[in-house]
Amino acid sequence: MGGRPLFTMATGTLRLVSRLRMLPYFLFLLNINAVDCQQFLVPFKAPSDCGVDQFFDISSLSCSRCGSNQRQSSTGLSCICQTGYRTTNVSPNKVSITCEQCPPDRPAVTQDGFGCVRCPGSLSDEGKCRCPAGHILQERDINGNPLDEARCEACNNNSPAFSVANIKGDRCERCTSTFINTSCVCTAPNVPAGGLCFPAGILSTNVNPSVSYAQLKLSVQSAWFVENLYSSSAACLVYANLTACQALGNMCVMNMHSIGGLSSDACGLFNTVYRSKAALSSVQDIAYWRGHLPWLFYGDEPGLAGRVLQTDPVPFVFSFRGANKNTDIQLLAAVYNVRGEFLRWEQLGGSNLQLCPERATKQAAAFSFGTSYKESCDLSVADLLVSHPEPLFYDVYMDLGGGKDRKLLPLPTLVQNQQYNGRFINQDNMRNWYLSRRMFLVDTLSGREKSLTSSPKVIRVATSVLIRFQLVPRTRMGQIFPPLMTVTYTDIPITDTSTQTVTVTFAVDYEMDPTEARAKTDTALGILGGLAVLYSLLKTVSWKRRIASPIIDLETLLKFLLFYSGDLANVFFVVTVGTGLYWLIFYKAQQFVSVLLPLPSQEDGFVTYIGCAFALKAVQFLHKLYLQVTVDIFLIDWERPRSKGSRTVQAQGEAKRDPSPVSIWRTYFVANEWNELQTIRKINPTFQIMAVLFFLEVLHFSNLALRDPWATLQRSPETYTPPYSLILRYGLAATLWVCIGLLQVIFFTVFYEHFVEDKIRQFVDLCSVSNISVLLFFNRCFGYYIHGRSVHGHADTNMEEMSNNLKRERESLCGQRGLVPNTDVQTFQVSITNRLRLQYDRIQDSLSRRNRPSRLIDASSANLSDLQFRAYNTMNHFLGSIIDHGHPDMDYMVKEKLMLERVIGMEFMEPSDKSYFYNDETHSFSNVLFYGNEATLLIFDTLFFCVVDLGSQNFVLAAVLTYVQQMIFRFIRNTLGRRNLANKTLVDERFLI
Repeated sequence: MGGRPLFTMATGTLRLVSRLRMLPYFLFLLNINAVDCQQFLVPFKAPSDCGVDQFFDISSLSCSRCGSNQRQSSTGLSCICQTGYRTTNVSPNKVSITCEQCPPDRPAVTQDGFGCVRCPGSLSDEGKCRCPAGHILQERDINGNPLDEARCEACNNNSPAFSVANIKGDRCERCTSTFINTSCVCTAPNVPAGGLCFPAGILSTNVNPSVSYAQLKLSVQSAWFVENLYSSSAACLVYANLTACQALGNMCVMNMHSIGGLSSDACGLFNTVYRSKAALSSVQDIAYWRGHLPWLFYGDEPGLAGRVLQTDPVPFVFSFRGANKNTDIQLLAAVYNVRGEFLRWEQLGGSNLQLCPERATKQAAAFSFGTSYKESCDLSVADLLVSHPEPLFYDVYMDLGGGKDRKLLPLPTLVQNQQYNGRFINQDNMRNWYLSRRMFLVDTLSGREKSLTSSPKVIRVATSVLIRFQLVPRTRMGQIFPPLMTVTYTDIPITDTSTQTVTVTFAVDYEMDPTEARAKTDTALGILGGLAVLYSLLKTVSWKRRIASPIIDLETLLKFLLFYSGDLANVFFVVTVGTGLYWLIFYKAQQFVSVLLPLPSQEDGFVTYIGCAFALKAVQFLHKLYLQVTVDIFLIDWERPRSKGSRTVQAQGEAKRDPSPVSIWRTYFVANEWNELQTIRKINPTFQIMAVLFFLEVLHFSNLALRDPWATLQRSPETYTPPYSLILRYGLAATLWVCIGLLQVIFFTVFYEHFVEDKIRQFVDLCSVSNISVLLFFNRCFGYYIHGRSVHGHADTNMEEMSNNLKRERESLCGQRGLVPNTDVQTFQVSITNRLRLQYDRIQDSLSRRNRPSRLIDASSANLSDLQFRAYNTMNHFLGSIIDHGHPDMDYMVKEKLMLERVIGMEFMEPSDKSYFYNDETHSFSNVLFYGNEATLLIFDTLFFCVVDLGSQNFVLAAVLTYVQQMIFRFIRNTLGRRNLANKTLVDERFLI
């Protein structure tokens, strides 16, 4: 008894009985479910599927048969008596009726269907009495009693009654004031039209009721225009009927505001009336708004559109933040029906201008200032025919507020389909625009050709509605010019409404004059591009000095272009990233609106700059990659054989003491370490990609690139998400990539290399321990030298001696490692004479190997040729003697580089008689590795990532492709670099692991 009752009763005494009585029903239902579980299918029937003697039962959703002497009603949802039969009984459900035939002396059925009556005249097709024109039918007396014989009473259309039968023919009403004061009969030569009577000659009756569908090259004789065009025009012209004037204006709007050579079409008749009202004062002090008429046009003076749209700012201020925050766009519309009747003032902001069925929260975002809005969808033509049987017309205004002195700003409308003398004038430049007012969304009425109840032959839909706000140049207080509403209509011929669809779009965007911003960008590009030319020329001159070639030839021009491509790429990169960062900061952080984002169409130039930067940087990257994999390198082995380790050999029957050979493993070891250094970088590429994705996708930094003024990272899925700005997206992604890369470089150079591992310095130390020097030629007469000569004389020793040698160095019990005595400088930039280079090339030519052994165990084929072995020893001896000043004609001098030489990357002293070794404590030999070109690699990766993202609008895809690109070029650099190292140093490639 503590549970809730099954039914609420006045007392609780019957609760238990009720429960017990319900038990069999529950068991019965349970038994049905357990025994007879199945799917239930219902045949589909529509009212149109029912026959003439059937009706559609809305309860069973099927066709049911009518009773005897009955037929289907006009709605198809009930039955009515056949002609000549009256209704005698109606059941409460209004479906089951009883019909009885009228007697011969009263063969007609009354208008209500319940009685029989004699007619004074003829019968209609429905078996009811019919009166002649000007008469009304009377079937009951004044007390409501039915008459045996109906009467046709004539309406007195003369003075003083002036009455005529109403449209139903059951009542006399006074005729309109347009008729002559002595009678309601519109006698010749007066013209009757639309229930009115017009004096002859005021307006030609030969009007053109056609509607032009220019997209289809089709003209339709509209039933609506046939019935109403002349009467509306005449009533507006003669009687200044306000509703008729509005209806005439609506027909001109349905004809796309188009004006041609004919004065008898809708817009031609409107202009005729417009000119006739010239003597009247203007409405609301607007010259283009004549009395009694709707305001449809601004004027046809050339350049008028520019003056209307870009002269006087709107007296209204928008602000994104602060106490005076104001981002609400208040739009009002005066709404009229097709007959010209004013319906209401309507607040725009929901679905009234947006045909797409979206949530109200999303639709409201369209009217938040600064939020770029665009919503598209596909609509069924069949649904449009049902939901828009007649068009509604909107005169749109911007509500400026003001309390009691509330003011409205009319929004100019640009109809893309408007024609002037057969030409689409609003698709040219602004000077030729013909601004207008009033618009509609869907017109299914004017395309009805035969009658107003027939199916339309063509419908017209506003498939694109765009409201654009333009910022006043150099404003600091958020002032705008009058917004412009651009409407594009699409003509849709009706073929199969069940399958036809139409795509509609509603958009709101914002623009500012891009001239100043574009000028600043172009100026920056021009200045920096000019400096890039000078810097590239300087690089070319330096390169010519470093290859010892004074001749300017085609190779020189090509080299200049390669240098210039890299420098110009840096210019484009700096300018584009700076531009993107400028828009990101100033647009998202501003309080009063002073800047607006460029439109998507205005971003094409910016994207072109990014494409140029990427293409030029790719050329520079490939150029540097080629130079690195073709660099000349030789490993100078300073080790000499030891006599105490001599071994005995047989020579011509006599014992001979031969010193032990120098081990090649030190050279292999140094070469292998150099091979591993070729692709190390100052950043971790994998961490770089993951960190950028973490910020963009996980922390939702990507939301900062949306085309709205809000710097919020988290967005609710219920709210509208605007499209991305390519400029903001690029600026955000590039800045994040560069910043994370720079942080990695700083961490690597400041902390990691000092406290964990510095592979470049370790390699220099390895050279000293191994007694191996490295000579690299990046250009023909310029390169780098790593002095690895051991201060202990020998490095091919055992573990104990090696440990003792290192201990002596640590305790300063031996000399220093530097090339110059009593110095520690081991790395140098070298600028050699042409004579030394020629000698190097002669020896190097004989070192080239073309055929390599395929297996380590193939000893016979693995032996180097005697010529190559001698050439290797010759090169080793020659370079060692050069370092030891053994060739006075090819001697060198060690010196410091001037600061200016370091800055511009060029040596002032030309090595004509003597080579120069410049102290290089910055280890610039890393320029032949990825390590020394981190800036180029970082910018190239940044541009690659951004270009892929701009093309795909997908950060994850861009990250994946960037990683793949890095792996591919790393593989290429490793493979070609290892092959070059093996060719130039005579180290077998199989030992480079």
